[in-house]
Amino acid sequence: MALTIELPSQEGQTAFNSNRWAALQADPEVARLQGRVETDRHGNIIMSPPPSPLHGSFQNEIGALLRDLMPHGRSVTECPISTADGVKAADVAWASPERLRELGELPCFPRAPEICVEVISPGNTDAEIREKTALYFDAGASEVWLCAPTGVMTFLAPTGPLPASLLCPGFPATVTLRS
Repeated sequence: MALTIELPSQEGQTAFNSNRWAALQADPEVARLQGRVETDRHGNIIMSPPPSPLHGSFQNEIGALLRDLMPHGRSVTECPISTADGVKAADVAWASPERLRELGELPCFPRAPEICVEVISPGNTDAEIREKTALYFDAGASEVWLCAPTGVMTFLAPTGPLPASLLCPGFPATVTLRS
């Protein structure tokens, strides 16, 4: 028998996530932690080991491509986003000037940027990536991109897969790292 968990609405969770994230950022013990910190919907810390250099290289390259191809906006790495299941950190995100005005300079974005990118790591499960994708769409993302360990990109809209990004049609189907 499958277990179904009903999450609170993203809007209802935002105030809790924002307050919890601000408290975590102010905590000197948390500042000493190595690796990625996210939270669940109860505010519990979820730790992941630091990403590999390859993972970071893909993050950097995707961010640079977004900055070059879409200069009227901002690319952000390790972007904290309030979701119905806590604060999740997109590997890379891109927000338009309009969305940036809406989001401000908050330590945790109450709404997802238009593009959220996950660089797939060997430890990621398909279920985990499906959940994060759904959470980003629920939080307001227009597209979610997945970067395979080979650099091959998958572009998703809330309605399903896309042959290419609609927001950034010039983005390559495969990200090539510079030597």
